[in-house]
Amino acid sequence: MVNGTRLALVLAVASAAMACSSNDDSTGERESASTARDPDTAEMVSVDRFSAAAGMLQVRTDANGLPGPDEPVNFDEPPFITQGLGPEGEVVRYYNFDVRATTPAPIYALFRAGTGEPVQGQLNLIDVLPGDAGYNDFWQVTKVEVPADYVANSITSVSELMRSGYSMETTSTLVNCPVVPAGSTASLRLGTESNELQRGWYRGKVVSYFSFEEAPLMVASGTVPAAPIFVTFNVNPDEAGGGPPSGFLHEPSSAQTHNVPSVLPDGAGYSPLWAVSVYDNAAFADVMDLQTATGAPLLAAGVANVNCPIVDVAPAP
Repeated sequence: MVNGTRLALVLAVASAAMACSSNDDSTGERESASTARDPDTAEMVSVDRFSAAAGMLQVRTDANGLPGPDEPVNFDEPPFITQGLGPEGEVVRYYNFDVRATTPAPIYALFRAGTGEPVQGQLNLIDVLPGDAGYNDFWQVTKVEVPADYVANSITSVSELMRSGYSMETTSTLVNCPVVPAGSTASLRLGTESNELQRGWYRGKVVSYFSFEEAPLMVASGTVPAAPIFVTFNVNPDEAGGGPPSGFLHEPSSAQTHNVPSVLPDGAGYSPLWAVSVYDNAAFADVMDLQTATGAPLLAAGVANVNCPIVDVAPAP
């Protein structure tokens, strides 16, 4: 996020997760919103990003040993971080948060009516978790206006919020906030934002998530915008065992792939949601920037959209 009004939104959204589920299960919610809840003592939500329901490329098996439900995840280690090449040959690193839809989930941020100021201490509200229908790491912010006498964290679920009758405005602001198990880490950020876990409310329980703000994001025609990225694998997708299960092709004894995002966060059209195109791994040595990536033999275009925020950029060697 950026300054002014957008910064106010970010401050309010800095405790979020998601919403889009039609499930009316209210387990964990209070019978009334008359008493404020303390997030420090509230029950934590159970989160599993690697179940068959939650993952696509990152699904836990006995062989890959991905973390179990509620087990903290260190996203600073493979396979959750990748080193690639920028459009001009820069060395870039980005996190891998798996395939994501282009339809954002709603997140609700509370503001004082008439002031435009976020309610201090109030956690944002969501209603879906990884594995739920409608979950997305990308959230579209809905501003909720509450009266001057509203007590922070008196409302801790979307169902309570919908019963409140408070005025709401769906904004065009998007935030990239992957919901993760408590205690997870992802230390790198390209901007100056905190790398600490944020917190939100999910049906009366506390949920944890990261926030990535390397570039402003806005809804485009109701969807999360995507930008092209060109990747190659150890085994081409048209061969047995090929594609993602074979892993990205690297330089020998190095973490360096020749995956090339088409734009960096300071460029027009950047999005951390990447539309993946796969080039022939026979061209690996020739691909060193965007020009050579787009010139390589293409095996498949737009095969998936993946959430991979760029968190480090270094000059070309």
